[in-house]
Amino acid sequence: MARAGFWAIETRAIRFGRDGRWYSDDEPIENRRIADLFSRHVVRGADGGWWLVIGDERQRITVDDTAWVVSRVDGDPASGFTIELNDGSREALDAGSLRFGDGDVLYCDARAGRERVRFLRGPQVELLRHVEEAGDRFLLPLPGGVRQEIRPDPAG
Repeated sequence: MARAGFWAIETRAIRFGRDGRWYSDDEPIENRRIADLFSRHVVRGADGGWWLVIGDERQRITVDDTAWVVSRVDGDPASGFTIELNDGSREALDAGSLRFGDGDVLYCDARAGRERVRFLRGPQVELLRHVEEAGDRFLLPLPGGVRQEIRPDPAG
């Protein structure tokens, strides 16, 4: 049985799943504080791979889809929307970057537009409750009467 606690960084395999959860040797890391710590210390290496770097400790990790996920959405069409990522950071939603991926999962750009992030189910449902259908188009109302179309993601 893997030690899915603080020493999870010492295991053979650390993975960030599509479901927004951390895994140690394929066992979920149940300790929320450890999962939050990991989420705050993900970096992309010079080779394009993902690393978990905490102090002097470094471990290559596997990222199933995106290294960060949208864990919360706040706001409304009149005031605009704010997203919170699993690392605790908050930023204005870049509505122009919204797109649907495989399985109709919603994605957007975040972290100063440098990263593609996946919406978890709850925040996706929260945001999409504001969306209007216009034929085969999906439009998100925004401040000033703007309606932003959400398109399919060419990356899938």
